[in-house]
Formats: sequence, C-alpha cells, structure tokens
Amino acid sequence: MPEQMTTHKAEDDARNEDIQIFVNGQITPRNQAKISVYDSGFMLGDGIWEGLRLYNGVWAFLDLHLDRLFEAAKAIDLDVAMTRGEIFGALEQTRQANGITTDAHARLMVTRGVKSRPFQHPSLSQSGPTVVIIIEHSRPSLPRPIRLATVPHVRGLPMTQDPKLNSHSKLNCVLACIAAEKAGADEALMLDVHGFVNTTNACNFFIVRKGAVWTSTGDYCMNGITRQKVIDLCRANDIPLFERNFSLVDTYGADEAFLTGTFGAQTPVSEIDGRLIGDGAAGPVTVRLRQLYKNLIEMSVA
Repeated sequence: MPEQMTTHKAEDDARNEDIQIFVNGQITPRNQAKISVYDSGFMLGDGIWEGLRLYNGVWAFLDLHLDRLFEAAKAIDLDVAMTRGEIFGALEQTRQANGITTDAHARLMVTRGVKSRPFQHPSLSQSGPTVVIIIEHSRPSLPRPIRLATVPHVRGLPMTQDPKLNSHSKLNCVLACIAAEKAGADEALMLDVHGFVNTTNACNFFIVRKGAVWTSTGDYCMNGITRQKVIDLCRANDIPLFERNFSLVDTYGADEAFLTGTFGAQTPVSEIDGRLIGDGAAGPVTVRLRQLYKNLIEMSVA
C-alpha cells in the first residue's frame, strides 16, 4: 500500500521547532506558548480560525480571509476585540518575529476566551477572546496524488452546525478522516444530507468530465477562498464550470478529480473508493488550473 498522506503534508523544516507564536498580544517561544485549560476553544471547541499562505512577503487574498473571519465571528456572536488592521498587524508582528518572508502557512485562531467555570454557557467567558497566531515554514510535499474513500459522515444542515463556519469544532471531519484511513485511503470524501458528493474532510472537491469542471452547489461545504478562485478562473478562461448536485456514479466516471485549499492550492486525486480516476495522475485540466492559479498568486502578491 502507498504511504499514508494528507492534503497538508509539508516538507520537514527544523526551523519550526523554534518559531515564535502570538498569544494574546505577546510573542512567545513555541515551547512556552500556552493557553488556559479553561479556554473556551480547548474546553468546547468554541472558536473560529483562518488559514493563510504567505508568498513573497504578502498574505494571499488577505481581505477575503479577514472578511470570512469577521463574518464567522459575527455569526457565533464572538467579539474579536481587534480591528482588521490590528489583526493584520499581529500577523505581521508574528511573521517578522520569525524572519519569514515566503512559503509559510499561518493559523489564526480566535476563541471566546477563558471561562470562569467549566460549563458551556457563553456568559461564563468574561475575560475577552483568546487570539493565537502560529506561522510555520511550510512547503507542500505531495509525492503522489491523494486517495479518497467515501465515509458515512456527512456535511450537515445549517441549523445543526453550518459547514460554512471555520469553527474549532471539527470532530465530524476528524471522524470522517479516521474512517477514510481505516478504509485504506488518505482522506475522506463526504456527501451532503441528500447523498450528493460534497467535499472532503479538509478541502473542497472538484471533478472533470469531458473537459468540464464540476463542483458541488456550495450549500453544504466550506465557502473556500481557493474554491471560489478556481471557479472564477474557469469562467475567465472559457473552461466549462458547473456548480451542481452530482452523485458517486458521476464521480467514479470522472476523467480527473482534484481538491482545493489554501495550503495545497490544487491537489490531484488518483483514486476514490478503489476506483482509479483517469490514469491516476494529475490530468490536463487540473494541470492547467494549477498554472492559472499560480499566475493569479504571482499577480496578486506582485
């Protein structure tokens, strides 16, 4: 069996052992960075986060990431207690403390903060939010395409936990990933509540059939920024694009499949539920979109 991989597999980098981490306004060495065991994020998964990529000193699509962060905060009634400018300043402060200029990934996390007692009611969080920023040297390292397995865990209805929220409560996706690994795959392909193909446990999902790119309607998946950029690139470059409901039958018969995410950009998929997709390698449409996206990044950070 091929080695186990994930869509977030990165090259080993010894510099990450000594990174400086932003914790509530303080720059702290990694081995000293701590939060309280009473923190809402640790205790209940009560928080939101964003993942950002750094290219040549510029955070790609920063405004879109901040839009999504503050929209999520409003949705869960969480006061970030920082302006957009202050969040950007904290990102830059952390980047500069680490001397990082490119090929880096940031995890920006905001929780409801430390609770006075170990129970769920949000009124018990009186101290203000906890804000943590981790920036690592990070270059994707994927020696082969990803293998997926369909799992019983679904992306649910918005009235349970809206899948568009980048929340700290990721147990559903973690369980999906575990199920996929036990099935011999790298990651999970998740359906929506109607049984249509939706997303993976970590990334948005696309297939290619007869030169046309298909992705889900977006109703039950993360509102991925890279996902939208791929949709926009298809429309701008005369690549047929459909946001539609489609089934596993459609998926198994695809010529290509790929994933999108901030970390890996476009990651090819070789196999789904034991079925080879195309010839198992990145197909021509995937390769073209990778180059178009690379060009977009270069223009956006120039």
